[in-house]
Amino acid sequence: MSDITTTPQVSIPTIPVGRLAPWTVFFVLLATIVLFFISADQGAVSIPSGNAIHEWVHDGRHLLGFPCH
Repeated sequence: MSDITTTPQVSIPTIPVGRLAPWTVFFVLLATIVLFFISADQGAVSIPSGNAIHEWVHDGRHLLGFPCH
């Protein structure tokens, strides 16, 4: 019987930053827009007139600790 052993070759995958950067920018912008609508939108600067967005995210505002009254 032979005592020859082999070790498996493990290759660590690399993350290409050039392909990841556009997705990172997209999700940061998306998160910023969502945070604006949840935290700062009081109807004064909202794209649709009125306070419809404020009412839609009202409970989420309180859950996250943003005052709105």
